Amino acid sequence: MQGMEKIALFIDGANLYSATKALGFDIDYKRLLKEFQGRGYLLRAFYYTTLVEDQEYSSIRPLLDWLDYNGYSVVTKLAREFTDSQGRRRVRGNMDIEIAVDAMELAGSLDHIVLFSGDGDFRSLVEALQRKGVRVSVVSTISTQPPLIADDLRRQADTFIDLVDLQVKIGRDPSERANRMQDTPRFLERRGAPLPDPSEG
Repeated sequence: MQGMEKIALFIDGANLYSATKALGFDIDYKRLLKEFQGRGYLLRAFYYTTLVEDQEYSSIRPLLDWLDYNGYSVVTKLAREFTDSQGRRRVRGNMDIEIAVDAMELAGSLDHIVLFSGDGDFRSLVEALQRKGVRVSVVSTISTQPPLIADDLRRQADTFIDLVDLQVKIGRDPSERANRMQDTPRFLERRGAPLPDPSEG
């Protein structure tokens, strides 16, 4: 049945964050899941992000914990800090390889992959998935200056979905911003006992 195609979401966390930030809205990840569950049988929803090492508390931790408890498969990797030629501290790390490997491994069980990224490096992945008979939608935006999606990636995809068009369905209600921080302790507590502080070693 057409309505029940098997779907998986592959979310490039950093890429999606910069796109929604540029568009001026926050994503409600519960609504995002619901939106795509309504489009078929949602097999998996992956969220990929790098974490900076030695950051004892990262502002992204509560989000990752929440995603983990609410139906997402969270994939993280430590980013490497380095000093550039001007002596500035930089962080290097992307999840392209992890996304590509997971997508290729799952391709055989899927009809449709939804990739949340505008990164042109994914064009060859999209092409490889299409050769395996998988339909690929790419979610990013052309509504910013400059557009946040590489032109050749947009052309390669079977469908391009602009975040602007999804905003009504997956955006967070601005009035929830105030309440959001009150949720944080609740889902952090569910992790069980707090981890020992490494600095007290």
